[in-house]
Amino acid sequence: MDGSRQHKRSLAARLVLIAVLLGALVIAVPAAAQDGGFEVGNDLTIAALLEREITGSEITFEQTLANGPGYAQYIASYISEGNKIYGLLTVPSGEVPEGGFKAIVFNHGYIPPQYYRTTERYVAYVGTLASHGFVVFKIDLRGHGNSEGEPTGSYYSPAYTIDAIAALKSLQTLDFVDPQGIGMWGHSMAGNLVLRAMLIEPDIKAGVIWAGAVYSYDDFVKYRISDPSRAPSTNDGEESPSRRRGREIREAYGQPDTAEPYWKAVSLTEHIDLLQSPLQLHHAVNDSVVNVGYSRDLAQVLVEHNKVYEFYEYAGGGHDIDSPYFEDAMERTVVFFKKHL
Repeated sequence: MDGSRQHKRSLAARLVLIAVLLGALVIAVPAAAQDGGFEVGNDLTIAALLEREITGSEITFEQTLANGPGYAQYIASYISEGNKIYGLLTVPSGEVPEGGFKAIVFNHGYIPPQYYRTTERYVAYVGTLASHGFVVFKIDLRGHGNSEGEPTGSYYSPAYTIDAIAALKSLQTLDFVDPQGIGMWGHSMAGNLVLRAMLIEPDIKAGVIWAGAVYSYDDFVKYRISDPSRAPSTNDGEESPSRRRGREIREAYGQPDTAEPYWKAVSLTEHIDLLQSPLQLHHAVNDSVVNVGYSRDLAQVLVEHNKVYEFYEYAGGGHDIDSPYFEDAMERTVVFFKKHL
């Protein structure tokens, strides 16, 4: 009997010790980690974006512009997170095909917001896609042109990704667009945007990235970005929203390092298994703004995970893949979208 009581006391003592240790473990884990979130920048994590409901709206035709060769052009708008977002919308001429036109959400790279104009830049890119029969919606990301909202950048904020997905949802409301035949195109900063959007939105049926950057976030530290137009402040001398956001996140979690939980949670390549649609990459080896290593590293991850992709390197052309390489890159882009949309 005494032995039995002694055994029970010993067992009880061990249970108390285990409870104490478990309690200490819980205390040692930050509260933010216990619920799967992070106190700073949680909205950028893939998990948070997967839980988020992103909606579009009806598209409003604000202004009719001069026709292009084989297509009409409009300034159009839609709503993203309560912000009125504008963009250049092209619509092919002629009869609407059965099921509707294939469409492309076109995402611009970094341009200082104060210098951005809807109908400037990317004219040849949009014109080429439009003349091949695609509806093209080149959106003015929030804070650019007349679009409402704060220009927080793509790398440290999900805002531009949300704008792009909301544009897709809005295109799906048009009766002349095939709602299941929409792709995304992105340049430079928007490469990060396009891949993030593709991880969380299965209705993006194909993606094309030119000279894209920042996929693992470790690559941001490895290659950096050399863009003299990326001013650290606004015209009034205030820290720009994108710089402020990036600083706050780095102060909270240090420099990007996938070994750290937060940087793993926002890494696109760490979540590449979510990619369902084909992806095409283009990059010039002499790109002086965004190192070609960004695309090479992403291509390696796509290979390792058996994803459907194409990757083209160009001997010249710089960051915009200018002529004489531009024509080949655009032809490959058109063929890719026609194949997969």
